[in-house]
Amino acid sequence: MSTGQEETGRTGPLQGVRVVELASVIMAPYAAQQLGDLGADVIKVEPPAGDMTRHYPPTRNPGMGVLALNLNRNKRSVVIDLKAPGGRDALLALIATADVFLTNIRPQALQRLGLGYEEAAAANPGLVYLNAQGFRSDSALGGHPAYDDIVQAASGLVWLNERVSGVPYFVPTVVADKICGLVIAQSALAALHHRDRTGQGQHVEVPMADTMLAFNLVEHLAAATLDPPEGPIGYPRALSSQRTASRTADGWMCILPYSDRNWRDFFTFVGRPELADEPRFATLPDRARNTDELYVLVREFTALHTNAEWQAFCDAASIPAAPVLSLEQAAASDYATEGGLLQPAEHPTEGGYHLIGQPVRFWATPAGLHRHCPGLGEHTDEVLAEIGHHPAA
Repeated sequence: MSTGQEETGRTGPLQGVRVVELASVIMAPYAAQQLGDLGADVIKVEPPAGDMTRHYPPTRNPGMGVLALNLNRNKRSVVIDLKAPGGRDALLALIATADVFLTNIRPQALQRLGLGYEEAAAANPGLVYLNAQGFRSDSALGGHPAYDDIVQAASGLVWLNERVSGVPYFVPTVVADKICGLVIAQSALAALHHRDRTGQGQHVEVPMADTMLAFNLVEHLAAATLDPPEGPIGYPRALSSQRTASRTADGWMCILPYSDRNWRDFFTFVGRPELADEPRFATLPDRARNTDELYVLVREFTALHTNAEWQAFCDAASIPAAPVLSLEQAAASDYATEGGLLQPAEHPTEGGYHLIGQPVRFWATPAGLHRHCPGLGEHTDEVLAEIGHHPAA
């Protein structure tokens, strides 16, 4: 990913695709950022005050908060006041030129603005109209507001945390926003593929609560998958209160033997080879039924060796293992640095900042930085002129 001044050439597999983003906060802007990184021309439509992430501190200049610098890269900013005369017409004129319209405004509000699917499709029949919100629009909760914490609670994630720790805490990252953002980007690409094969646009809805519930059920439906259920909902290994990192002689490690061979090698290394043949631990089903006991043993044994000794053994035995790193250590590690996952960059107005790299590699059509986060409304005149829309005329 280039980190220099704005590039004139755009690369990436989505070259030629135009995305109009009418969204705020993290979820949908993150989805649009993914599409922009992949080469799409993303036009971010903002109200006169700008997306609220522009104002999250710290900032060097007003309207250029730290969240916005990465979320709004590879986008052009256009200010349209949808409450002002002509605002709706300007947006519909822009939508008429788009491949994807992406929004996280609730459907009821979009209808009041005259920007529902029917109006957008009338302006652009081939449009992929993608809206994302907290709950399904045709449900009793369809009009309810929702942010990441609300969806974590509504999808069972907070309950899962309480099962393990006794405390109904939130995952310390906006996990629902970001997972749903990735699903939004995936859904846009699927709908574009259908449009390119058939010429048919369509309405796509990504409800956060549904998306996260389905995500959580992948492993946690567990014994309740069967009808009648063979046991309670919940994946025992993930819900074990003993599933923690292990203290070593000089730090902390995550060590995860998985196969029968892994466990035999592990028990041999710690001087207890007979445990590999114990009925509690001999096979995967045995270990699954005795997860808590197994994790207690792992923590007992890992204290016998240093991080370096464990890493050397695990690497030789093909046992997955890693030291516990702080987020700062992970971002500054040789692995992250060599992969360009956090790079120094120079913004035209904000100066030096850290650019979060694009983790996916495309050998033929590299994804990358095409433009830094724009100032609020920086491209309004340029974009409206491109589409031939002249509000004052």
